[in-house]
Amino acid sequence: MNDLTPTREERTAKLKGLGTSRKRVEDVRFTQGKGNYVDDVKLPGMLHGDFVRSPYAHARVKSINIDAAMALPGVIAVLTAKDLEPLSLHWMPTLAGDKQMVLADGKVLFQGQEVAFVVAEDRYIAADAVELVEVDYEELPVITDPFKALEPDATVLREDLEPGADGAHGPRKHHNHIFLWEEGDAEATNQAIDSAEVVAEEMVYYHRTHPCPLETCGSVASMDKVNGKLTLWGTFQAPHVVRTVASLLSGIEEHNIRVISPDIGGGFGNKVGVYPGYVCSIVASIVTGRPVKWIEDRMDNLMATAFARDYWMKGKISATKDGKITGLHCHVTADHGAFDACADPTKFPAGFFHICTGSYDIPVAYVGVDGVYTNKAPGGVAYRCSFRVTEAAYFIERMIEVLAIELNMDAAELRRINFIRKDQFPYQSALGWEYDSGDYHTAWDKALAAVGYDDLRKEQAAQVEAFKRGETRKLLGIGLTHFTEIVGAGPVKNCDILGMGMFDSCEIRIHPTGSAIARLGTISQGQGHATTFAQILASEIGIPADSITIEEGDTDTAPYGLGTYGSRSTPVAGAATAMAGRKIRAKAQMIAAYLLEVHDDDVEWDVDRFQVKGAPERFKTMAEIAYASYNQAIPGVEPGLEAVSYYDPPNMTYPFGAYICVMEIDADTGEHDIRQFYALDDCGTRINPMVIEGQVHGGLTEALAIAMGQEIAYDELGNVKTGTLMDFFLPTAWETPNYTTDHTETPSPHHPIGAKGVGESPNVGGVPAFSNAVNDAFRAFGLRHTHMPHDHWRIWKTANDLGLHG
Repeated sequence: MNDLTPTREERTAKLKGLGTSRKRVEDVRFTQGKGNYVDDVKLPGMLHGDFVRSPYAHARVKSINIDAAMALPGVIAVLTAKDLEPLSLHWMPTLAGDKQMVLADGKVLFQGQEVAFVVAEDRYIAADAVELVEVDYEELPVITDPFKALEPDATVLREDLEPGADGAHGPRKHHNHIFLWEEGDAEATNQAIDSAEVVAEEMVYYHRTHPCPLETCGSVASMDKVNGKLTLWGTFQAPHVVRTVASLLSGIEEHNIRVISPDIGGGFGNKVGVYPGYVCSIVASIVTGRPVKWIEDRMDNLMATAFARDYWMKGKISATKDGKITGLHCHVTADHGAFDACADPTKFPAGFFHICTGSYDIPVAYVGVDGVYTNKAPGGVAYRCSFRVTEAAYFIERMIEVLAIELNMDAAELRRINFIRKDQFPYQSALGWEYDSGDYHTAWDKALAAVGYDDLRKEQAAQVEAFKRGETRKLLGIGLTHFTEIVGAGPVKNCDILGMGMFDSCEIRIHPTGSAIARLGTISQGQGHATTFAQILASEIGIPADSITIEEGDTDTAPYGLGTYGSRSTPVAGAATAMAGRKIRAKAQMIAAYLLEVHDDDVEWDVDRFQVKGAPERFKTMAEIAYASYNQAIPGVEPGLEAVSYYDPPNMTYPFGAYICVMEIDADTGEHDIRQFYALDDCGTRINPMVIEGQVHGGLTEALAIAMGQEIAYDELGNVKTGTLMDFFLPTAWETPNYTTDHTETPSPHHPIGAKGVGESPNVGGVPAFSNAVNDAFRAFGLRHTHMPHDHWRIWKTANDLGLHG
């Protein structure tokens, strides 16, 4: 070696692999306005579609008159359910095993439901024509309360379902009932609670909210009748699944369908399912022979695309007098809206809600979930969480706080004495999950020390006394949360959607000059996959991340995968990427040994090369090996350097975190000021610390929105009261506080690189932290629990109900 030979550290730094804060490569085009979104797709002869939507939440459709609309110049067609019925496309299957109207068939079941699809030369003509379609409605009784929906004399909402017939998940006990899903040991749990020294009960409501991504949903369908091929561009978080569904619906063979997800402006679960707009654009393109684009507006998005949450969670938690939890019982009434369209694994109709034992060693537990139909938009998406984990985390963290009040115990200490210990991992929960790894006590102690917890409690007590003396009108709340998430759906033995096992994939091709392209079955919606997946590969195959292209979202080139949602990209597709990289490296080892004229076992891997054991000056870099793979005949080795991996994880991964929110509340105005928010995350091996920090900041801001005001609210007639951004709270930089991020690192023992995923953790842990801070501020005045969202009016009302306004 000479002085110019790069050191091992220099070679490692050049790779920009695991652990490097590499800038996002995607941002170059995004910040210059060079992104390519669905609405940027423009094809020759393209038409535009728009929906006639119902103003009523429940009504019979007596007639639809399209004459005036069809007479408008530029209108090509107006489709109704009668036009779709001969094709059996007036209803479509949902991802939850239910069926949903594509266009209103006989009646409408929620405000904003699609009634007719207008196709015109441009979107403005289509919008004008929508106003000319005359629909005669007969109003019907509206049900927006899931408890009233189950009353014996409640109006029948789903007249298409046979009375008394079983649903997709078993017997239905009422005509507006969807399923009862249960996990755990009800008898043992009830016995533990009945015999307990202390029991706390509470109804915890997680209100209906909405992901509200920056880009609304849309699609462009182009049917080429000459070669029988359909191309579909769309805002799809799972393009391969959409292709499968499109084939099942249309009868077009799957190999003749190409689905493309271009750049996507945020998904957060809102773009996993299949919407009527996708189906109608396909049908309209088949009928007209021209490409058809559908892009929804913001009001349509808030009113009619998939909602999130709407869980009424009745909990009981029991403990000994010294605070050791002995049992947990939860019954959920889940408002699914007009159709059961939740994007949950088939086996789990309430998603992964049975992670509701959280971070705690609870010996026995039971959870039952009743799904219910109401006159609201369908959906139930996992809004930046993994299949109802956010609801579960909120439930257990509120129940811990309520139990602490019942015990008159410090909530931080109550958590500490009930945490699963480090030596208990892998840990089998009472509700059936096997947690892979964790060190909760270390994370908790680090978090409490970071915020000065003991001093904060002293300050809080002093402020309460000052408030009582009339010296201040402000109260201090300390919101504690320790959450455990479950991500990485998932093992095929546990998880499928529409019968498709939830594996994922990666295909790698090394070029002769030593650069590479990797294609994956996932699709980024802002997570930075082009940056981070290249870093995984850089560490695995020794090619710099800057020389690796990541490609997703095109079903004609990407291997089949189940898409991006539920924080599954890194736990599943990231693992597939690492495993494909190792296949590349295994072949490269044979090539290197041949080139170095030694046995395969006599070479060892070192950062970006194979070197001879004991003689590191003899080596071949990956660039040299790649070139040789294409230009030399190597005995027993096929030319080229490519690999593909379909990865079926053996288990989920379980990231966790400790969050603390310090909030000051003005009792007279209901206004709040977040003084400090500390977020410690443990996502196992950290791929890119800078991307992680960005993910945490974004997720916490969404959590702030949900906890402090974001809500899809309905009146008694089923009208959406928060259907514009004037009413639906999206935080700006003005409302967003400063966040302090931190971490511990507990790798997953079964993941190829030890990564667990982090993208959704801040939303899972952030919501209860904000909510617990509000509730904690009023604890000294007798408050046990108040429902979200905690907007200024509700906080003011809580203070008023407690008699704090004098």
